[in-house]
Amino acid sequence: MLLTVDVGNTNTVLGVFENDHLVDSWRIRTDPHATADELSLLFRGLLRGYHVDGVSVCSTVPAALREIRRMVARAFHDVPAVVVEPGTRTGVPVLIDNPKEAGADRIMNTLAAHHLYGGPAIVVDFGTSTNLDVVSSRGEFLGGALAPGIEIALDALASRAAQLRKVELTPPRSVIGKSTVEALQSGMIYGVVGQVDGLVRRITDELDAEPAVIATGGLAPLIISESETLQHHEPHLTLIGLRLVFTKNT
Repeated sequence: MLLTVDVGNTNTVLGVFENDHLVDSWRIRTDPHATADELSLLFRGLLRGYHVDGVSVCSTVPAALREIRRMVARAFHDVPAVVVEPGTRTGVPVLIDNPKEAGADRIMNTLAAHHLYGGPAIVVDFGTSTNLDVVSSRGEFLGGALAPGIEIALDALASRAAQLRKVELTPPRSVIGKSTVEALQSGMIYGVVGQVDGLVRRITDELDAEPAVIATGGLAPLIISESETLQHHEPHLTLIGLRLVFTKNT
């Protein structure tokens, strides 16, 4: 089975594939201070009962990637492993000013989106940041837009305004909040919906073609039911990209 690992700023997502079928997945907190030995113990516990015969990893956290790389070299030394970084064969032309700036997760999302839905496409990844990644009809990464993630925006608001606080991220009874909690929920959720729908429409105008719009990331379920532009929900898009890039490199 293939182990795929997507190390994000807030969470690390692991998935186990048998051929092209995702058998199981886990979401854990990213700890950039965790050592390779600590990670090895954690991974062994999660993977008990699974026989891993390949590993594919990407990360947006350099410190965490260093220890993940060490852990893979020790715990999975007898199986092929791919770490996505500049120079890795992905099959995705990166058409931005400095291709090395593109995060590995954005390239994996591009690869998976084109594989699943063709192109053009827009991937909206709801994580620590809200990323909109644009995929051409030929599977090229064209760039996109980055905005603060929902939780980041809520944390910033709560820390800078004395009478505001963190609230549960769930849709309120109405857009017009009848309490501070509901007003915050309305602003966070419907504000992001408006932001995403507006950006998708502007990107679509520039593409001059109707793209597939795919939502992914841990916070996507909060937004997709309220959005007018999000068409597909693929929670494991990055893991699918990691599976595809492993096949290309082994």
